[in-house]
Amino acid sequence: MRIKNILIAHTGSAAYQSSLKYAVKIAVKHEAWLTGLYGNTNSYFDQVLDLTEDLTMKLKSVRQDRIEIAKTLFDTETSAAGITSRSRFFLPEDVGKLSPSEVARHFDFVVTGFHPNRPADEFRAVSPDIIALQSGRPVLIVPEGYVAESLADHVLVAWDGKRAAARALNDAMSVLEEKPRKVSVVTVGNLLRDMPEAISISTHLGRHGVDAEFISVPDTGHDIAKAIQKTAEEVGAKLIVMGAYEHSKFSQDIFGGVTHDVVRSSSVPVFMSL
Repeated sequence: MRIKNILIAHTGSAAYQSSLKYAVKIAVKHEAWLTGLYGNTNSYFDQVLDLTEDLTMKLKSVRQDRIEIAKTLFDTETSAAGITSRSRFFLPEDVGKLSPSEVARHFDFVVTGFHPNRPADEFRAVSPDIIALQSGRPVLIVPEGYVAESLADHVLVAWDGKRAAARALNDAMSVLEEKPRKVSVVTVGNLLRDMPEAISISTHLGRHGVDAEFISVPDTGHDIAKAIQKTAEEVGAKLIVMGAYEHSKFSQDIFGGVTHDVVRSSSVPVFMSL
């Protein structure tokens, strides 16, 4: 995938600034277009509560102020990076009734922030898992407060041999191929033992010029997310690539899961696909 058209999706979450700065770095490196989107979503209060007209107007005023702050920050960052001519910020009225997921289908991938930890932010956050699930596009999730002087020079790929992992690997291939970037592949359990060399993931990466390091972590039957995060920390990876939701999104929401846990607690950006 050549990176030429990036969407930074935002509806008020606290991780917007860090995700925007990271998206700008990517746009600069790849001479790509960067589009900002303040999603056309309503708050929990708008949807559920029967508010007075006066209170409704006050909430709209607060939301408008947040939109203006987001747009100003977008304009400031893109101007400082010298990419004003290939950047644009879309307001809710610009996209009408289109959801962030529907807008995202027209871009190479989406950059957004983690799910916020504060309940007051939850209704405003662009949900990265929903975007990945509904848009069909990869999503790069940047932690709140994450600061990077440069783009990731070491990528950790979480590999379980399933469809979503294969999709994420291929979606991220242009990133993995860049030199002199280091690539590590972590598997939980001995997944590669019985795979013929000619069709192995190591052969596939090698044919793309990626000389990856392979790390096998013992399968303890639980805490796979922690194993991925711990390995990323130990090897110094600055980006995690993984597939999402091999089980249903509903079961992930109710019971949790590897994707859910990694996305919410990783200290480095996570690139995920379905």
